[in-house]
Amino acid sequence: MWLQFTNGSTWAATAPWVQRTVYVALLFFGAWLVHLLSGRLAHMLAHSGRRPERREVVAGVLSDLISVLAVVVASILALASAESIQADDVIWVVGLLSAGFGLAARPLISDYFSGMSFIFGDRFSVGEKLGFPGLPGGEVEGVVERVNLTNLHIRAHSGELFIIPTGEVRVIRNFSRGLYSMANVKLRVASVDLERTLAALDAFRDEAVVRIENLIEPWEVISETGEIGDDTVLTLVIKARFARAATLRPRILAFLQRRLAEANIALVD
Repeated sequence: MWLQFTNGSTWAATAPWVQRTVYVALLFFGAWLVHLLSGRLAHMLAHSGRRPERREVVAGVLSDLISVLAVVVASILALASAESIQADDVIWVVGLLSAGFGLAARPLISDYFSGMSFIFGDRFSVGEKLGFPGLPGGEVEGVVERVNLTNLHIRAHSGELFIIPTGEVRVIRNFSRGLYSMANVKLRVASVDLERTLAALDAFRDEAVVRIENLIEPWEVISETGEIGDDTVLTLVIKARFARAATLRPRILAFLQRRLAEANIALVD
């Protein structure tokens, strides 16, 4: 159906170059609309069967992927609309552009593929604390705020925002997942009290598990250096519930101080 303009002319009578220009403009306008809606579409696709934190990761990557695909499709259709260009020519042009783009933008392509891998691998989620060793500027630690196809937004403890290209990520230290956290404690005791100290620590270690919250199992007593003199250092290997080591350690220290004082065992300064 032809469009009728106010001056009586029709769309079919419009100059071909005007038609192609309007067609290309509409293609890229459509791609722009898809880009605006990509976040909502991505959240719809990532909604089912995932944890809320995991959905944020998948949605962030899918949003960028939808936007990129929209631009690529619009560009190919725009090339195909030119009458002087045949289908075979379009394939050749796309191939040449892809090769040139691949050579010139290799880091960007690496970021895209790394970002896509976050969809299939459950390596981390938004809100988790991560560490990234091996980065050019040194290791970065912080909480994941946002993930998209090309970079990760990491908020450091100091408040700084680190934007890390996904292609740079090779090793990830995830501090938010694990079975336990270590809350080791060191005691310095006089060597003459060593035997009594070991006996006391063994005597009330089972009581500590009952009385102290977040202590998983009785501690083990070791000597890391194997040295002895006027005094010696003992290490209590303590397993806390995951991410509870910092709050458990003061309670362990208070418990040890009270029980050792009751046993008349003095710690060395």
